Amino acid sequence: MAIPKDARITLSPEEIPKQWYNLAADLDNLQPPLNPATREPAKPEDFAPIFCKPIIEQEGSTKRFIDIPEEVRDNLIFLNRPAPLQRAYRLEQYLKTPAKIYFKREDMSPLGSHKGNTALAQAYYNAESGIHTLTTETGAGQWGTALSMVSNIFDIDTTVFMVKGSYEQKPFRKTLMHMYGAKVYASPSEYTEFGRKILKEHPDTTGSLGIAISEACEMAVKDEGTCYSLGSVLNHVMLHQTVIGQETKEQMAKAEIDPDYIIACVGGGSNFGGFAFPMLYEKMKGKMDCEVLAVEPKAAPSLTEGSFEYDFGDTAGMTPLLMMYTLGHDFIPKGIHAGGLRYHGMSPLVSAAYDKGLIKAVSYDQPDTFEAGVTFAKTEGIVPAPESCHAVKAAIDKALECKKTGEEKTIVFCLSGHGLIDLYGYEQYIEGTLPSSSVQ
Repeated sequence: MAIPKDARITLSPEEIPKQWYNLAADLDNLQPPLNPATREPAKPEDFAPIFCKPIIEQEGSTKRFIDIPEEVRDNLIFLNRPAPLQRAYRLEQYLKTPAKIYFKREDMSPLGSHKGNTALAQAYYNAESGIHTLTTETGAGQWGTALSMVSNIFDIDTTVFMVKGSYEQKPFRKTLMHMYGAKVYASPSEYTEFGRKILKEHPDTTGSLGIAISEACEMAVKDEGTCYSLGSVLNHVMLHQTVIGQETKEQMAKAEIDPDYIIACVGGGSNFGGFAFPMLYEKMKGKMDCEVLAVEPKAAPSLTEGSFEYDFGDTAGMTPLLMMYTLGHDFIPKGIHAGGLRYHGMSPLVSAAYDKGLIKAVSYDQPDTFEAGVTFAKTEGIVPAPESCHAVKAAIDKALECKKTGEEKTIVFCLSGHGLIDLYGYEQYIEGTLPSSSVQ
């Protein structure tokens, strides 16, 4: 078979976006974060103990487009930007669907996922601000891996609190972070007051992102030269990730692709926001007519089962209160292999878009997503990250709907990362021992 012209759609390095897109400029229902003590709208100084000044400015910005610093843009090339948009021909043939399926390849980054896009920007701004150490949390380890590596570019030390369940399930993630020079602690840990408190109360806990965030924030506030770096949820993180969606828009225009479905997995929101927000901008201008679908795990179904209210971003209640879909900051999800989606709340920007009806959401059980991942691996030769399997599952479901109706719709999803360090989860699925992740 001749190679079709839309098998892989690429851009040149010169076409890496020069600006980030800020959805906050276009949402009229976005509520401000609140100071946890006064319950009044948070001021920039409320964020100063954990974030550097440029990050605080971006977090509160309502400017629609923000320039990407040249040093950041230049280094994005080494994270495999621009990333290809590829057509899943063999998956289409296997499903016998009339639908066209495309996927954005964030798995091709040397860091293994999309997380480097914001890690690079955050490390740059902190280095420019004179910060010598960054603390952070990580679920499955993709974010911790990304920050650990790019910190070397700017001569910054990194300390990572990795959710205990993932720390034990994914030892090679810890090895990678150590190779990149980071300190890595299983969370909850003995290195913070809050970690010791949780261990005393729940000695057998698998931990959570909320707990790990609390530990990282606690360590950051104790040293003026240390700041906290977040891998998802907050506005500035969503902002930095929009290079994904902006590239995808250019690639779709180049190949004359008119999407019916835009799909991405969602936990805290960074992958989904980075991919979908530029599409929402086009939708709001009336230039794109498609369904935008966020796919979450049944272990942490904040959009599909949570409440839209103010809640803390961490378990200890150290962060400002955020208006978001949440399961409660003290909620500890079941241990799942898609650790990057195992968070009690949702990005305020994603939450506001969902509340406004701009996006839809669906949740899946863990075995169903791994089944989709195995199908994708068999047909396309790519092993998706457990998080990405959620988007793969939704794309397959939409393609099968098209098979029933005979409609030739176009599905575009984000493959947020590869699963080559997640083979233990796949082995459990193949052996029939992978447990359900439903909260029910």
